[in-house]
Amino acid sequence: MRNLSPELQKQMLVRLDAENRLRDRSAPPTGGWTIGADTLTLLYRLASDPDTAADALRLLSELQTHQVELDLQHGQLEANQLELAQALDHYRVLYEFAPVGYLVVGLDGHVLEGNRAAAELLGTGPGELVGQPLAALVAHDSRPAVVGLLEALREGAPTFSCTVAASDPGTDPNPMRINASLAPGAVAALVIVSRSVPEPV
Repeated sequence: MRNLSPELQKQMLVRLDAENRLRDRSAPPTGGWTIGADTLTLLYRLASDPDTAADALRLLSELQTHQVELDLQHGQLEANQLELAQALDHYRVLYEFAPVGYLVVGLDGHVLEGNRAAAELLGTGPGELVGQPLAALVAHDSRPAVVGLLEALREGAPTFSCTVAASDPGTDPNPMRINASLAPGAVAALVIVSRSVPEPV
């Protein structure tokens, strides 16, 4: 099995597992797979003739093994989907309730996704971030810095950062730091927004 591809090795292991389960009578419950009428007719015809009865038994054994293989693969697929769904929920909660602002911003400057902290820092509601130009969410005087950040990323800079002020003058007077990195595929930017803490005097 050493020279076989990983996919072929996996298929062979499933086949061995299916054969062992049939032998031990520990096959999983059928996933609803049924033998078609044409196959049953063929099996009956083969089994009725002494010259081909052994072929019928081999075919029936192969069909049973294949059915158990399908059931095992179906069970593994369901387990994988459940695991992925749980992992996605876990990371979604980490993202949504993180204490720093996370944004996904298209290279055209529009917000594609954002969490609660980002909305709070930028003075808007969580449902109002998507579709907004990032530059429009900061103070007017800070917009050139955001435009420069996006231009740098579009020109291939892997990371870039700038300091901006909130668009609402009544919010925390401390400036915000925007750190951006190109996402894989360079089709968007991953942006972290955090409040700058003033240096002690």
